Amino acid sequence: MLRTIIIDDEPHVRKTLARMVEEECNNVKLLKSADGVKSGLKAINEQNPDLVLLDIQMDDGTGFDLLKKAEPINFKVIFITAFNQYAIQAFKFSAIDYLLKPVDPEDLVQAVNRTEQIVQQDFSTQLKVLDENLKTQETKGKKIILRTSETVHLVKVSDISYCESDLSYTQFYLTDGRKILVSKTLREFEDMLKEFGFFRVHKSFLVNFFAISKFEKADGGYLVMENNDRVPVATRKKDELMELFERLT
Repeated sequence: MLRTIIIDDEPHVRKTLARMVEEECNNVKLLKSADGVKSGLKAINEQNPDLVLLDIQMDDGTGFDLLKKAEPINFKVIFITAFNQYAIQAFKFSAIDYLLKPVDPEDLVQAVNRTEQIVQQDFSTQLKVLDENLKTQETKGKKIILRTSETVHLVKVSDISYCESDLSYTQFYLTDGRKILVSKTLREFEDMLKEFGFFRVHKSFLVNFFAISKFEKADGGYLVMENNDRVPVATRKKDELMELFERLT
């Protein structure tokens, strides 16, 4: 049972979230609601919750301000936000759960269930990545959190050479030779990275266009990456890949 606090400066949002939690989330016990940074921090210190549903923009500060004052953070967080799509991308890259206003009950249930199963790791590291990604729109400076069973990796998007599907896992190949295996599907990362020069050249491979060294058309067609790895190109993807070369070069 997740002992939970809601922190949001809008009364109707607090009321709606409380109703949704009570009606939809059998694994949640609602302890208290608060309307800002000051009252939220007081509630956290008094209740010692397992989970905080936290608004980002509030009258007396931000959710980030609250978390800085609450360190060390020994509870899980789901952010509540009305941010635009660019900011949502930053949340995805940071592997931090969020809910868009107005909150959908099904999204709430799914986020809570995901959060319940996650083993709390270095949340402060994820917050740092989120903060950095919110401040920069440059791909070169973007970082993504890659979480394994034992480690939270901070990786620059530009340092990813390519990704390979391994059933429900994805193997990341970095430009420095490291490999990181993550328990998410390649499709999930394709959706996250496609805006940053990544292209699905094969059902099993997602490549960083800017890490390609050359395209060999022999032997069915394959890419040679800057680290000299070879990545196959599906027949149906060849024309699309050539069009991409034309647009970006």
